[in-house]
Amino acid sequence: MLLRLFQMNKSSTHFCYPYRSTNKVKQKILSIITVIFLSINLFSLPVSAQTNDTAQLRQLAQLAEYIGVDYADAVENGEVVNAGEYQEMLEFSAMIIDRVSSQVGSDHKAAIYSQSVALEQAIKDKMSVSEIRLISAGIRGQLLAILPESPLPSRLLPEKDTQTLFQENCVSCHGVMGKGDGLLAKGLSPEPTNFTDKERAVNRSLLGLFDAISNGLDDTAMPAFTQLKEQQRWSLAFYVGGLAFNSSKPSTKTAQEIDLQNWINFNPTQLINADNNIDADYIDAYRASPSLLFNQQQNPIEITKSQLNAAIDAYKGNEFTKANTLAVSAYLDGFELIENSLDARDEVLRKQIEVNLINLRQVINSPGEEKQLMQLSAEIFTQLDEAEKLLTGAALSSGALFSASLVILLREGLEALLVVIALMTVLIRTNRRDALKYVHAGWVLALIAGVATWAVAQSIIDISGASREMMEGVAALLAAIMLLYVGIWMHSKTNAEQWQAYIQKHISTQLRAGTLWGLTLLAFIAVYREVFETVLFYQSLLTQASPEQYSVAVSGFITGVVILAIVAWAILKYSIKLPIARFFSMTTYLLLVLAFILMGKAITALQEAAVISISALPMHVDLPWIGVGSTWQGAFAQIAVILFFAFYRISTKQKSIKSN
Repeated sequence: MLLRLFQMNKSSTHFCYPYRSTNKVKQKILSIITVIFLSINLFSLPVSAQTNDTAQLRQLAQLAEYIGVDYADAVENGEVVNAGEYQEMLEFSAMIIDRVSSQVGSDHKAAIYSQSVALEQAIKDKMSVSEIRLISAGIRGQLLAILPESPLPSRLLPEKDTQTLFQENCVSCHGVMGKGDGLLAKGLSPEPTNFTDKERAVNRSLLGLFDAISNGLDDTAMPAFTQLKEQQRWSLAFYVGGLAFNSSKPSTKTAQEIDLQNWINFNPTQLINADNNIDADYIDAYRASPSLLFNQQQNPIEITKSQLNAAIDAYKGNEFTKANTLAVSAYLDGFELIENSLDARDEVLRKQIEVNLINLRQVINSPGEEKQLMQLSAEIFTQLDEAEKLLTGAALSSGALFSASLVILLREGLEALLVVIALMTVLIRTNRRDALKYVHAGWVLALIAGVATWAVAQSIIDISGASREMMEGVAALLAAIMLLYVGIWMHSKTNAEQWQAYIQKHISTQLRAGTLWGLTLLAFIAVYREVFETVLFYQSLLTQASPEQYSVAVSGFITGVVILAIVAWAILKYSIKLPIARFFSMTTYLLLVLAFILMGKAITALQEAAVISISALPMHVDLPWIGVGSTWQGAFAQIAVILFFAFYRISTKQKSIKSN
């Protein structure tokens, strides 16, 4: 994918400066991408992807649940009470048999097939509702056991927004109150679901409702609402799934006691039967007010603990891919969000937790290491409890808050600033001040896009930690490659004679405005990847401060802005005074350093997103300021950057000697 992305943009990268690259240079820069990726892949494991079979199996599970819910409307006391509904039960049971034969793998087919046949026969024999539900639940349970679990929603839409969605998409069939009495209901067979029917609701899972909204239901009027975003569909599922419940009797339990995955996968009846601690009041409270489930999810440490517990359970169940995904989420969706706050109180503890979370992922990828997993997880939970005490015992001190606010901006903004300033100084030294507006357009658009992305992620879509790291990793990788490319070009102009020849050939040439958008692209990439994460970190930091301390955080931010402005001014002022050869030489090495840093950060981000595997170095190294970590993949990628530049220098020197 990255190769394709770069190939799409390579025609726009060479025109960042007033020159035209040769095919040889293009081939060289393309080769660096190939070398780096091949090198990384030597140390990386393939990442499993969800296949189309997953959607098919989910539909099968949905059909099985539908039969268990609607059979009561078709048969009563061994007699058919609704011929249309009964015929539908027969058709759906036959459909399940047919699809199990073609869609279920051989390892699980026999057991699920036999249950499917038993379900069809039970319907033909007009067995009791309880027996039908037992068989259909068994089929669904076996299907869920072999299915990879889909990402869970991290938040729902506000209730008013969800109600608006329901009014816009559902009332024509299901009615204003969800009773199945909409204007179109009378002409439909089977009739639309009455979501206020308690008997039906306690036998319907939230996952089943979500799948029905997402995929529709075969041979019914229920369409697939593919135009709705995933968060909108989840919000609707929780909304209609709560219409039959009343929260007038509040539960004495808390959301911490709820396993969200089980809460979504299984219906209330199954949950009550499986857990003696769950009763009707408990179900009523959280089905009627699903927001209670997600309030707890906003605590990063609780997210970390919850995902780790789920990862351990998955590992014990030999679901290693699922366990790894959950372990990744534990760090990215949880712990990473409080790293800056914890750094301000206990940096050593932060590093210990971070290292242990990485080590845990490595253990999870190795079957038969349950003892080591339990020992390591126990240590992590103890450390998380300690971190929680530090973060929740009291608000951050003013000094710690100021320091954390300052460090966040400097850490995230410095490298982006250096890229932008390097572009600006080159344009100034090449007498192309008119092109500065393209650089400014890039970083301004990045600021706007970064904040907008965060705002959209808060209200409309749900960006997981893995997706965020993937975005940042790809952006850093592209930026590193483009910077190395530009650095090589600048190095070729360090010779005064070469520079004069270049000036005579190109300085009077008016570049087309379209070619200069390459400047905008590079400035945008360099800044955008930092902005979203910066906003996210500041949001998390402010949760650890009292409202009276917000001014302190703002002071830290402003101080960071001032420091960055001074750095920018100093670079611009003193670099312009340098002789042209010295300027290009120094800028070349600055860009090389930035490419080195960004390459390291790119690999780290992709490892955290579980795109690239983690192979630990024999010794622990943690130098985040320069992108150096403790993995072979990162080390090899950064060494590849240095070696590529060194090879280029050697080859150009040899050519120069031969030409003389």
